[in-house]
Amino acid sequence: MDYESVIGLEVHLQLSTESKIFCSSSTTFGADPNTHIDPVTFGLPGALPVPNVKVIEFAIMMGLALNCDIRKLNRFARKHYFYPDLPKGYQISQFDEPICEHGSIRIQTGDSTRTVGITRIHMEEDAGKSIHDPKTASSLVDLNRAGVPLLEIVSEPDIRSASEASAYLKALRQIARYLGISDGNMEEGSLRCDANVSLRPKGELKFGTRTELKNINSFKFVERAIEYEVARQLSLLKNGEEVVQETRLFDSTTGATKSMRSKEESAEYRYFPDPDLPPLVIEESWIHALRAKMPKLPEEHFNELVDTFELSEYDAGVLTAEKSFIDFFMAVVEVCRNPKGAANWITSELFALLHKEGLEIERIQVTPEQLGRLISLIDEDILSGRMAKEVFEVMFTSGRDPEEIIEERGLKQLTDDTTILELIRTAFDENPEQLKQYLAGEQKLHGFFVGQVMKASGGAANPKKVNEILRAEATRRENESS
Repeated sequence: MDYESVIGLEVHLQLSTESKIFCSSSTTFGADPNTHIDPVTFGLPGALPVPNVKVIEFAIMMGLALNCDIRKLNRFARKHYFYPDLPKGYQISQFDEPICEHGSIRIQTGDSTRTVGITRIHMEEDAGKSIHDPKTASSLVDLNRAGVPLLEIVSEPDIRSASEASAYLKALRQIARYLGISDGNMEEGSLRCDANVSLRPKGELKFGTRTELKNINSFKFVERAIEYEVARQLSLLKNGEEVVQETRLFDSTTGATKSMRSKEESAEYRYFPDPDLPPLVIEESWIHALRAKMPKLPEEHFNELVDTFELSEYDAGVLTAEKSFIDFFMAVVEVCRNPKGAANWITSELFALLHKEGLEIERIQVTPEQLGRLISLIDEDILSGRMAKEVFEVMFTSGRDPEEIIEERGLKQLTDDTTILELIRTAFDENPEQLKQYLAGEQKLHGFFVGQVMKASGGAANPKKVNEILRAEATRRENESS
């Protein structure tokens, strides 16, 4: 019997607000333990939560980007469970009335494009962090993360492979970064993923028994964890055994999943509306105002690069991978008016230097305007491509203007027809045997003479002009000899 994977993801996205979701404590990562805390974080008697308006706006923006319906009336609820890093004994979340519902997102794996449904997006607070010390057999609790704002984005069970799950996760991260609502940094816990995995016979509509894989913290581990779990469940089913509904942890060292606990149902959390937080009413005018200020999203930029700027789908994909890339590209094109030239320089020379130096594009010294002017100098035949690479390396390390570097190093391209013709005639005169063969039809010697001229000019001669004038001079001499 053939089986297919049925996968749904629950993604926790930390929002880039300065303060927590219900209090004014900082959300800055990396502070000393228990320094970003207050009475609301501790859940002390009389300390009342107040919703952070920016969190609500970010949730609406993410919902709009994922084609969701925005609920005009939604509520916060208490989700009860008892961990040492949850000081109140409950987490403020949303349950049956989330802020966003019924959305979708398009993902691409290889040449295949699919749409994955979004069940819901809801706001909630993060828990603290438990740190276990095996040497002392003790545990410590850091509550800096407690109350940090999260969006939980729950997909429909529309994902069919580990690679699709990774593509879905990357697409969510990309949109969040474009919107500026999260840095999506998995290493710092800004993006975390739980995966619900089950198998069913192909053609069957009924879902199989699912397991939940908890808190996977990298794209690579998402794929590895799902691949292992699919293989484990397949082995059980083919041996006539049953899959047990449970929560499992992924061990990145062994590449295996292991049982953590039986899977909880929603009733076990004893959800009920939070009495300290009134229902949240979203006015239509608020939604319109947020929609109006949203930036272009990756898919819109991608289509523009392919349809309007006539770039390849590969280049468009590379340039839209990060908002900082497309912003830099658009600023370069604004100066040079050469989209293909800008794409080539950014995806080859610039990205090569970024990789070599281990830098992010936001931290480089060269500006989009400077790169745009450099490309214009090439298009105007003032610089050759080889010269431009030399100039660009200096620009990258110094932040200096291209014109200044060209003047200092005497790198202007030789474009004078008379001077180039003199160099060609000299090359002919110094290589009579090769000239005789060339005029007799040995076209491979054309490159030889181009090389001689470029060498004599110190690489300064315009290659296009050299080729044109060399052919004209060869034709003239051939006509004279006949």
